[in-house]
Amino acid sequence: MITLSVPDMHCGGCKASIEKALADHPGVERLEFDLESRRLGVAGPVEHPSLIAALDRIGFPAAVVLP
Repeated sequence: MITLSVPDMHCGGCKASIEKALADHPGVERLEFDLESRRLGVAGPVEHPSLIAALDRIGFPAAVVLP
């Protein structure tokens, strides 16, 4: 699972926008949201640069959270 910090994600509307943007993204199998910590978990065979680019296109800058 890739964990991303998404500082501008803070509400259900943000969550819905991100779900819609990543719904058909190649390799995304499951999304896990933590609005309190503003983190997004992405499961599946996907590379983080493509996720960050997809989120950036919809106005949600993101960065990988290192383990």
